[in-house]
Amino acid sequence: MILPILSIVTGLILLLWSAERFIEGTAAVAVHVGLPPLVIGMVIVGFGTSAPEIVVSIMAALDGNPDLALGNALGSNIYNIGLILGVTALIIPIAVHSKIIRRELPLLFAFGALAGVLFWNDRLSRPEAVVLLAGFLGLMGWTLWTALRGKDDALAAETEQELASHPMTLGQALLWLAIGLALLLVSSRMLVWGAVEVATALGVSDLIIGLTIVALGTSLPELASSIAAVRKGEHDIAIGNVVGSCMFNLLAVVGIAGVIAPMEALSAEIMLRDWPVMMAMIVALFVMGYGFRGEGRINRVEAGVLLLGLVAYNGWLVNAVLTA
Repeated sequence: MILPILSIVTGLILLLWSAERFIEGTAAVAVHVGLPPLVIGMVIVGFGTSAPEIVVSIMAALDGNPDLALGNALGSNIYNIGLILGVTALIIPIAVHSKIIRRELPLLFAFGALAGVLFWNDRLSRPEAVVLLAGFLGLMGWTLWTALRGKDDALAAETEQELASHPMTLGQALLWLAIGLALLLVSSRMLVWGAVEVATALGVSDLIIGLTIVALGTSLPELASSIAAVRKGEHDIAIGNVVGSCMFNLLAVVGIAGVIAPMEALSAEIMLRDWPVMMAMIVALFVMGYGFRGEGRINRVEAGVLLLGLVAYNGWLVNAVLTA
């Protein structure tokens, strides 16, 4: 039991560090290639912030643990909104200036609803996983088109400012990209192995472990970057990272895992508990961030509501474990 716990702790620490290096290296390479700042912010950084979830879910699917992979994706979205935006907006209320992000919020709701339709029969076949990947490719196409047209958007200015604060030579960028990716793979393997071993020893389902320990661990890189962003006044980067990561999780993370290992017998709790909680978080974010009467904004009271929702959900999970 001690070795799996050490594996989880070490894996989480390495995951945090390597994810940050991977994102910085990838973004710097994109700068040297000449990509516009908004493309880097929406596509490159968006992919980088979801890299931990993608790698962990691939490892879990290859190991024959689809519930762990799915729990990681859904749990990460719940933590992204409840914990990351909750804590960040509690420190500094978040204002949403970007029109692009406001257009992404209805898309996030639509993708969440699509996932619910596919999960409805308690399974995710390979063709259904391909549907999610097709949606991901469509999202990438729309994102590139939007990024190339939205040069005057508030998110573009914030991304350009952030990139300028981390200059790197091409050699440095490639080195950090390679180191970050290698350690992402190693740390994800350690995290998945440790999580499965602990779940087996405690008699807890892979789904619960994926929704808690693994989901929290893979969401921590976004927490650190979002707090740093709002302290610099880069509010749109903070919320944009979360919205982009949530869409990547629903489409790419679940889609890739489902193609590798079709999920033929999903736990009934997914549609009775986890998916509804995720959708409630998405709806709350939509209402707060869209700005139906002007500029979108998440104030401290709303941040407290998100955090309380996360605490209540975790209490629900604890009760499910104790009464199992």
